[in-house]
Amino acid sequence: QVQLVESGGGLVPAGGSLRLSCAASARTFSNYAMGWFRQAPGKEREFVAAIRWVSGTTSLADSVKGRVTISRDNAKNTVYLQMTSLKPEDTAIYYCAARATGGISRTTYDYDYWGQGTQVTVSS
Repeated sequence: QVQLVESGGGLVPAGGSLRLSCAASARTFSNYAMGWFRQAPGKEREFVAAIRWVSGTTSLADSVKGRVTISRDNAKNTVYLQMTSLKPEDTAIYYCAARATGGISRTTYDYDYWGQGTQVTVSS
């Protein structure tokens, strides 16, 4: 069983920055891919970024490229989502997810474990 706990959300003005954290607990993450997704009110959950735990290979949604970086700290079992130049349309609940096998995916159904989410609100 994997537990994921997100933190770091909040209210920021447009143009601001936030770093989200996802603390993960598991016996091993050797084959895992970790993803960040977001869901705005009335919209479907959408892919933001993902990273392979061991290799560090990343994938980013086109809507956040150039503004978002995903990284992980193996020693802390934590994945980060650094967001800059935030826009009001980035407002959403951000979820961390873990996929046990199969590598990076942009599809919610491919992920096995989910955190509770952290709210990000960007004011205009």
